[in-house]
Amino acid sequence: MDKWLKNILFAVLLILIGVGVYEGYFLLSKIDLLHSPMVGFIKIFFNWAFALYMVMVAVVIFLENKDPAKTMSWLLILFLLPIVGFVFYILFGQNYRNKFRTRKKGVLSRTKLDQTATMQKEMIDYIDLFGGNESYVNNRLINLLLKNSNAPFSVNNEVEILTNGERTYQSMIEEMSKATNHIHFEFFIIRDDHIGNQIKDVLIQKAKEGVKVRIVYDSVGCWKLGRSFRKALIEAGCEMLPFFPVVFPILSRELNYRNHRKIIVVDGRVGFVGGLNIGDEYLGKNKELGFWRDTHLRVLGEATYSLQDIFLNDWNFLTKQVFSEIEMFPRLEECGTTTMQIAASGPDSDWKALLQAYFTMIATAEDRIWITTPYLVPEESIKMGLITAALSGVDVKIIIPSKPDHFFVYWASKDNIQELLEAGVKIYQYQKGFIHGKILLVDGIGASVGTANLDIRSLEINFEVNAFVYDLEIVKRLEQDFYEDLKESQLVDLETYKARPLRHKVLEALGRLVSPIQ
Repeated sequence: MDKWLKNILFAVLLILIGVGVYEGYFLLSKIDLLHSPMVGFIKIFFNWAFALYMVMVAVVIFLENKDPAKTMSWLLILFLLPIVGFVFYILFGQNYRNKFRTRKKGVLSRTKLDQTATMQKEMIDYIDLFGGNESYVNNRLINLLLKNSNAPFSVNNEVEILTNGERTYQSMIEEMSKATNHIHFEFFIIRDDHIGNQIKDVLIQKAKEGVKVRIVYDSVGCWKLGRSFRKALIEAGCEMLPFFPVVFPILSRELNYRNHRKIIVVDGRVGFVGGLNIGDEYLGKNKELGFWRDTHLRVLGEATYSLQDIFLNDWNFLTKQVFSEIEMFPRLEECGTTTMQIAASGPDSDWKALLQAYFTMIATAEDRIWITTPYLVPEESIKMGLITAALSGVDVKIIIPSKPDHFFVYWASKDNIQELLEAGVKIYQYQKGFIHGKILLVDGIGASVGTANLDIRSLEINFEVNAFVYDLEIVKRLEQDFYEDLKESQLVDLETYKARPLRHKVLEALGRLVSPIQ
């Protein structure tokens, strides 16, 4: 309640100040009946006050934003909507990355992972993990993720690719049903529908058996999740917490920094990460979007330690609770031979880890870059990387949806198509339904699968997590899935696209204007 009142009072104060200055000047400017010196003085006062107000707001926006596109977008909004624009900027536009760092997650003891990462940083320049054509791209990527997100690599892993919702949920339920110590469950969206209740029942049953069930959900993504759904879990013994609770979203600056992660960890030995949230639409039951194409990973082995660490740091951020390393990071036997890293990014990170990882994969590709993404609103360096790669002869293919699930992001994505096509990038629109996977494949030797879309919000603002896999068989299987998706997609023709209707171009321009501040 205190936070809610603070947000309300803060916004009301800003509105009153702005409206008072704005209206005071324009009302007094119409008073011609009274020509006294006092009225003239007041008119001059309001004139200068409003001018000073506008200049100060513009200076604040100019100094706080290092991104020219964002700065221009906000200044334009301020010009068109002087009062409302500034209120929106205060609530949604400020860069709180430095403020997040001061309250950074990571108080949790993660000595083992830190020591491993430190040791690997010291040795990575002196060893060749892969050899041949794999060496250059993968060694550089591993080195980067060690340094920008402290993400150790591990080789004792078994990875299973889970294609689409039915197989993914089946595997999740199977593994959670086997839990004996704990289940850690973190999702952007959880629905109170058929699959949501099916998973809820499993979590309730395991909690009643004495398994510790800890749930983190995003308060905006789960905005429609009913109280009765949460109450049933809590009464059964599950611990369930919202990430950055938003009482009144329009008046909360936390609206901009959402937890977009999708993580399950069972007993510290098996984990899940990928594109699927919890909801019936991911089973293709949304009538408008139809069949839902997505990809998730089941990870058995030491890479699960990284998923565990990410969850526990989020949990610690919310509760200040610290756990035993032995309980959370149990010793694992031989699980497999897949080399991989799991890296997180967010406004609490020192670096834009996943953006830098995507950039490195794109910049070092020599043969092919294949991407699946529901949203194509790349940050400028990523866009230039794709254009440069295509112009230099690299085979760049991108699969995107043919129908929108978010209006502005859809048209912002369409706005980028023509420039990419002109550079030689091949863009395909998925026709079978809606494609939601977040996959980047490079040269048949490296892959990224996770929660981060190829858009500004994912790579700069949200809390995200991706798995980077350096295994030829896994990459080959992901490429096979990509081939199958191409069969269900239509290649976008440049000349046809240039002839699109004017109204489409207007919507694209609107999407472009809004995209830096979404």
